[in-house]
Amino acid sequence: MTIKLLKSKIHCATVTEANLQYMGSITIDSLLMEACGLVAHEHVHVVNNNNGERIETYVIPGDRGSGCICLNGAAARRFQPGDVVIIMSYADMTPEEAAQWKPRVIFPDENNRV
Repeated sequence: MTIKLLKSKIHCATVTEANLQYMGSITIDSLLMEACGLVAHEHVHVVNNNNGERIETYVIPGDRGSGCICLNGAAARRFQPGDVVIIMSYADMTPEEAAQWKPRVIFPDENNRV
């Protein structure tokens, strides 16, 4: 048996762009991804603190050091520049692994810097 635990979290990042014309996903500054342990194409949940919207999508690495948090495709209708978001990924673990697990959580500043 496995259980799902929080793996990575970017807590209270600021959306910098919303691109309706892109096919989908969320673009995240590569430095932020590295800091919390996210990898390219990883499945994430994104919560909008401004309006309560929640989506599931996948990550695309953005320019390193850009501070980019860009919601692409249909999500651009629910997330706008300036909105504050929480981005989370999860991992399946055995109860034994879970007992020792500590998620990687980062708290970027208002410019999305760690």
